[in-house]
Amino acid sequence: MGNLPAITAIRPLAEAAVRAVGPPALTDPALRHMRALGATTVESAPAGDAAHLTMGCPELGKVTADTVWADLCPEADVADEATAQATTGVMHVHGRRDGQPLGLAVDYAATCAAVATVQGLLAALLGQVRGGRATHVTCGADRAALLAVSQYIAAAGAPEAEAVVLEPGGPPFTASCGTRFELEALEPTVWAGFWRSLGTPEQAIRSGWRPFQFRYATACAPLPEELHAATRTVSWARIRQAAAASGAEVCRLHTLADRVAEATADAPWTFAPSASIGVPPPRDLRCEDARPLSGFTVLEAGRRIQAPLAAHLLGLLGADVIRVEPPGGDPLRGMPPCCSNVSARWLALNRGKRAVQIDVKSPIGQVELRELVAGADVFLHNWAPGRAERFGLDADHLAAVNPRLVHAYTSGWGGRLPGAPIGTDFMVQARTGVGEAARPADEPTAPSLMTLIDMLGGLLGAEAVLAALLLRERTGRGVRVESSLLGAAETLTAPALRRAGVGREARRPAGFRRPLPTADRWIAPTDDSARAANTQSGHLARLSSHEAVAVLRDQGLTATVVTTDLAALPIDPRLRGVLTRDPHGSLVVPSPWRFE
Repeated sequence: MGNLPAITAIRPLAEAAVRAVGPPALTDPALRHMRALGATTVESAPAGDAAHLTMGCPELGKVTADTVWADLCPEADVADEATAQATTGVMHVHGRRDGQPLGLAVDYAATCAAVATVQGLLAALLGQVRGGRATHVTCGADRAALLAVSQYIAAAGAPEAEAVVLEPGGPPFTASCGTRFELEALEPTVWAGFWRSLGTPEQAIRSGWRPFQFRYATACAPLPEELHAATRTVSWARIRQAAAASGAEVCRLHTLADRVAEATADAPWTFAPSASIGVPPPRDLRCEDARPLSGFTVLEAGRRIQAPLAAHLLGLLGADVIRVEPPGGDPLRGMPPCCSNVSARWLALNRGKRAVQIDVKSPIGQVELRELVAGADVFLHNWAPGRAERFGLDADHLAAVNPRLVHAYTSGWGGRLPGAPIGTDFMVQARTGVGEAARPADEPTAPSLMTLIDMLGGLLGAEAVLAALLLRERTGRGVRVESSLLGAAETLTAPALRRAGVGREARRPAGFRRPLPTADRWIAPTDDSARAANTQSGHLARLSSHEAVAVLRDQGLTATVVTTDLAALPIDPRLRGVLTRDPHGSLVVPSPWRFE
């Protein structure tokens, strides 16, 4: 490890060559990311139903990867993006706002799988540098999709009920001029102030807060109609005034055409060497077991989803993750529903981590954190902009404590959109056109209430940390790396933006990935089988879902039953018993990778 020649470029895969064969949905996101990480020769050929990637670097070695639609499920049930979404519950969660399962018009499972594949390749290279033997990684779109809905699965499998009713409804809101917009209010006083300034009845304000507050967790928000009525009677200018006066944030739904007109980044993350003086010899970090990050220590000071998920993934890869929580512990530990008095949703992102309580606002707490940083490999956080600098815990200050530290910041906007609203999932969806890309042409544009961007942002955060660790091994220096929710949105909408950029229709056609009703449930055909299946919708509606699938398969078409009960996934024969329970009794989805 210590004898590797240093490189000068701030790109972890400089001098690496990558070749990919497979469907573009599975290969394109991975290739874009590896190019941005410095891979110099990339060849691609669209062939087959699975992606095979080969990456070699003279200094590091050679690794290969397979990205498949079905690694857990039968190929008859998960054969493309539509059936991956249907089987794993993604269609069900995304459709909660509308009261029926709906397919995402973006290739969400494939994109998550592609990013996870890059993670696996980077992790395997890191393991090889440190004496590990893994040379091949397999990632399934079904695995990635289960990870994406893991919080919802954990909540559905908990013995307690949800804190709010799961019924259709939610933002966006509409002004009198027709402007559709998202609202963000993180405190009840801010929420109440916004609606009072619009003359909304007090009862509607009070009853609307709780479903609005929990919409991140439930993917729906059955709000009182009075709230929607209040915005429809006033202008967009008046709504902006109310937001400014109350401290709330509003953002109109931007279109994909808006995004095409704006400059976008070549990569969803940035890397820079740490500003350190003198580099101590590296610690002996041999890879002691089959997991490639064995021996690494990650400090995580995260909130909500993005940073906690990134650290969770690093833990699955073998890192020892120490979670930094405020005095009294993370308040989200008690978020209902709970398993053995611990939030099922919290466990989905934080199980297996060690925890320490530190008041980072106090000088004593800042000293305590620096002491932990001195023995860590990674410090990962998603604090509000400027907070790390205010406490002296930014990359430059911590580099003086540990010159080889990877300082990872998972932000909202990456500092790239001046004047952007607060960087939360739904506001990022609204600002970047995700609400348009995620829905076919016959559905009103609206951000998904499934936390699409937080989850993909967490995946990108883990990818960035792995790339930074690899860069550290190649240069011997610490690294400052930043990923963002904006980068996640750009990764997800890239195909739609390319279509819009050349004058093609950016949105998918009417009815795209629309499940078909049957006598008892719903079925989802593959994208290639959808046209033929739709011509038989009247006949299929009179059959049970399993009968309807059998009829289509007899005709050489491919379809599967749509999961509409997440609590039943552990006994779903398609998943072959892969869901387990942790010591608290909370449901656990499998790792997104297999290493060999």
